[in-house]
Amino acid sequence: MSSTAPDTTYKRVLLKISGEALMGDQGFGLHPPTVERIAREVQTVHEMGVEICMVIGGGNIFRGLQGSAQGMERTTADYMGMLATVMNALAMQGALEALGIHTRVISAITMNEVAEPYIRRRAVRHLEKKRVCIFAAGTGNPYFTTDTAATLRANEMSCEAIFKGTKVDGVYDKDPVKHSDAVRYDTVSFDDVLQKRLGVMDASAIALARDNNLPIIVFSLDEPGGFKGILAGKGTYTIVQD
Repeated sequence: MSSTAPDTTYKRVLLKISGEALMGDQGFGLHPPTVERIAREVQTVHEMGVEICMVIGGGNIFRGLQGSAQGMERTTADYMGMLATVMNALAMQGALEALGIHTRVISAITMNEVAEPYIRRRAVRHLEKKRVCIFAAGTGNPYFTTDTAATLRANEMSCEAIFKGTKVDGVYDKDPVKHSDAVRYDTVSFDDVLQKRLGVMDASAIALARDNNLPIIVFSLDEPGGFKGILAGKGTYTIVQD
């Protein structure tokens, strides 16, 4: 079943993917062919003239919450997770530039040798010049996830939607991997996502998107052409909106 086309043709979007999306079937780290495949998905949308930002998690390398659960001090663990996102951003930058797409890695933690510092007006200018901007190091603060960082940057960049690439083709009432009778939503409200704990993004990210009327489109990153298809009004996905 396909959803109806989005009401608007999006001109500027933020693509949020997990770090785990980059590891393929390895179970850890980076899988270059998978990184390249995702880069090609971004390329097809870039060629449509859409301005693209990206936020990539770091869970394929290090996850702060897991480190904290194993006895590490939470703030230190979170900073380590932020550094993992920079590594993923650099890998994606390399894959995109190999396809001829000018890309900037913009870090919330200053590391001038490998990434630009986050300056909002400069980042907006990159987008206007059709460069892909990959925002790394989360918000630069511990206790905030890359989901929250994605929603924050999407608002700051005046994006028209967040595209959340996952392993399933939308938001379900329960885990479709574990439950064969799981039902996919075509649309679902921010409040339902929070109240039913549907796990689209963490609560802070959902509340920030809701308060700024920023739709979140959940789709399968494993579906070839899925990202481009949705922007063309096709495909299967769930829109989270009021």
